[in-house]
Parts: sequence; structure tokens; C-alpha cells
Amino acid sequence: MYQVLNASRRVERELDKIPARDLERVAESIQQLGENPRPVGVIKLAGNIHRIRVGRYRVIYTIDDATKIVVITQVRKRDESTYKSF
Repeated sequence: MYQVLNASRRVERELDKIPARDLERVAESIQQLGENPRPVGVIKLAGNIHRIRVGRYRVIYTIDDATKIVVITQVRKRDESTYKSF
């Protein structure tokens, strides 16, 4: 079992912007990363940075297998700027 953490206050602000109907699905997907940090459909972006799709949203996170920690770094609506930093 992995521990799921938010990287910063920015992630919390990004989650606050998501409409309630989508937020439930996103939150459930984030919780499931604790059980399986590499679910079906996961894409490895670079190094230990991964992303999953949850409808129109992308959850970008890092995995540290040694300490069994998943750190959520971004939750964004898919657009051209979503992947600019990778």
C-alpha cells in the first residue's frame, strides 16, 4: 500500500476549481493510486513522473517505490499547457 500526498497548496487549489460532478471521480482515482500507483492506462512522462486520465482531467504524480509514496504534483484540465513543464 502506498501513501498518497499532495505536493503543495497548488494541488488543493486545482482540486477546488473542479466541478463537483467531476471532483468525485478525480478524488476516487487519486485514492486508488494508493492501492495501485500504475493502473491500466497510466502514461510515464519522464523519470518517475506519471499521469492518469480522469475524463477531461489529468492527474500528474511521482512514485517513490523505495518509500512507497505517491506525490500528486498537478491536477489539470487537459489543454496545451498541461504538459509544458515535462
